[in-house]
Amino acid sequence: MNIKQILAAVLCSAAFAGAAQANDLEPVIAGKHRTEAYVARDKYRHPAETLAFFGIAPHMTVVEISPGGGWYTEILAPYLKDKGTFYAAHFPQDSDVGYYQRSLAAFKEKLAADKDNYGKVILTEFDPASAKEIAPSGSADAVLTFRNVHNWMRNDNDQKAFNQFFAALKPGGILGVVEHRAKPGTSRERMIESGYVTQAYVIDLAEKAGFVLEASSEVNANPKDTADHPKGVWTLPPSLRLGDKDKDKYLAIGESDRMTLRFRKPKM
Repeated sequence: MNIKQILAAVLCSAAFAGAAQANDLEPVIAGKHRTEAYVARDKYRHPAETLAFFGIAPHMTVVEISPGGGWYTEILAPYLKDKGTFYAAHFPQDSDVGYYQRSLAAFKEKLAADKDNYGKVILTEFDPASAKEIAPSGSADAVLTFRNVHNWMRNDNDQKAFNQFFAALKPGGILGVVEHRAKPGTSRERMIESGYVTQAYVIDLAEKAGFVLEASSEVNANPKDTADHPKGVWTLPPSLRLGDKDKDKYLAIGESDRMTLRFRKPKM
């Protein structure tokens, strides 16, 4: 990174930090529209602090990648509906994967059932193996992905995904990444198997796509998580893949240790 890129990143960081501090996410997070089971996970996922760290403001154009059941959509969509634009880049409509189809159908039902909060959501498709746009090229202020990187690694689509994020963002735009964190030196094969990814690996993906790492946060860190469980990250809540076996032990650990990284697309 040259001196111009460094200065640009510092200036952009200051501007975004000021905007984030002025925004109040708490009324949306406390909203009665949120799913009760999702609210129970706030203590692990720290949505207000995470979105503030990413610099999300209500006037922005934001893309959420693979929103799944809509945990973050329940916060982002109503937060952005009046002044901003929100794209939910979900699974492809024409996918032959049954899980993808069921997840997408349930998400559409969720949007249709609450027009007040989700009526302005723009539903797009995210498929790193294709050329489909998650949002118009160069249009987004921020692209956000939560606990997804390990999934793209299985089919060698991880670098393609980061390249798509870069294309969707405006110059100066933000990429926010939250991901389960593996111990340094963990092999790629083990990352895929366990669902935990090293922070260095994620940074490398982003930098190869053209991003500059601007800041990291420990807001989603969990020192109780050793990242070496029998069923990988899915051993822990909310999955609890082992069922009742050692359930209290894994509930006491809580959700996974996670990196929280903010990248910038350079302006020049």
